[in-house]
Amino acid sequence: MTATMTSKGQITIPVDVRAAMGLRAGVRVAFVPTGAGTYELVPENRTIKALKGIVRWDGPPITLAQMDAAIAEGSFEGFEGPRP
Repeated sequence: MTATMTSKGQITIPVDVRAAMGLRAGVRVAFVPTGAGTYELVPENRTIKALKGIVRWDGPPITLAQMDAAIAEGSFEGFEGPRP
């Protein structure tokens, strides 16, 4: 399937692609760089469960306490006052 871009930079996504991706009027899409100058079209209408695995972590598993500590530490970046 192909589509042609108009002079205004608009492209009509073919109906089969829209149906397969669950796209409808008003749905936002993200253009995610995949490398070598290509992009993936990602609808922003996914559930939170669809995000599973989107971020890769190559390190060892960490605990919730370690996550909380990292979040707390990061919340002080750029803060000049005393820490509680």
